Amino acid sequence: MRNRYLDLLRAVATVRVVTYHVTGWAAFTVVFPAMSVMFALGGSLMAASLDRFGVWAVERRLRRLLPSLWMIALIAVTTMLATGTSTWNPALLLWGFPIDTPVASGWWIQGLGHAWYLRDFLWMVLLTPIVLPLYRRFPIPTLLAPYVALTVVTLAGLTIPPVVHGLVLYGGAWMLGFAHHDGHLERLGRTRLLGLAVALAVPAVLWTVTHPSPRGYDLNDIPLGNALWSAAFILIVLGWVRPPEVRESRVLTVLNARALTIYLWHVPVVITVTQFAERHALPLTGWVGITWRLTVVFLGVGAMIALFGWIEDIAAGRRPVLLPGRRIPVPVSPAPALPPAPAVSPAPVFPAPADTASSATPVAAVAPGSKRR
Repeated sequence: MRNRYLDLLRAVATVRVVTYHVTGWAAFTVVFPAMSVMFALGGSLMAASLDRFGVWAVERRLRRLLPSLWMIALIAVTTMLATGTSTWNPALLLWGFPIDTPVASGWWIQGLGHAWYLRDFLWMVLLTPIVLPLYRRFPIPTLLAPYVALTVVTLAGLTIPPVVHGLVLYGGAWMLGFAHHDGHLERLGRTRLLGLAVALAVPAVLWTVTHPSPRGYDLNDIPLGNALWSAAFILIVLGWVRPPEVRESRVLTVLNARALTIYLWHVPVVITVTQFAERHALPLTGWVGITWRLTVVFLGVGAMIALFGWIEDIAAGRRPVLLPGRRIPVPVSPAPALPPAPAVSPAPVFPAPADTASSATPVAAVAPGSKRR
């Protein structure tokens, strides 16, 4: 049975990511650290899948993840080669299985700049069969490891490969998903969870305020503040909050069934709309600029869902549809007509024997005043 509350969190995270890339408002990274929440949800769902299917859960997750990436990569690589912005490079094959950052050129440097998420998600999936048993045997040291590693890297000013940086930045969120699935957060109790959240949020705020980025307090540019603040946020939304009853909704269904398509295609749409506005001197900022760009971007993302969303259906083994969630009425067959009952001849009436007839007293023949027993 689906957890509609987790679906709600994923839907909010998806919309928040798109809105942030249109507006650039740093406050969104604080109010709802969407990427960390998505990794936490991924960790929880991957742990559940591993418990159910064993190591085959990795294959199932990759089968859900890669086809949508292959489609946008096919279009991007073909465009790069056809326009001459790129020559054949074996590194282009990484778009088929992005264990490292795939190469891009020209317009697609920006259009595919967000593919790091799939690279890091892929590594989380591949490592889960090893890390989940380790977490269950040594939960606290395993959970603390990425946060300690990130702290050391940050304080020492070390430069590490992008893949390793992604693992130490979001690995803690992924394992908090393990804790959610295994019921560890619930067993801690709301008071302890709130205390832990505060204990993480305070240093996160102090570090962020004292180490602002060129874009201010955008947590995407402040890894340590991002990791600590996100951990506090995850403890609240996955542990402290009592999940409300979430009603079935077509919008919620579409946002979850097309989350990967939305994530992959929204950045190319945002860049296209922004470049069009710059070319034609249309407003980009202010309420007018933001309002019309948000409207056009969401319409464009809707078009991408219609064009490429069906790939997620095929990857999940579902029948491809234009928009998921439509209830298909089940025809009710009329009840079959019963055959006519066979004619029954009336039973012959025989006169009762004299002694029986005389012994039976008709009700109408009871004398007035007598009592009926």
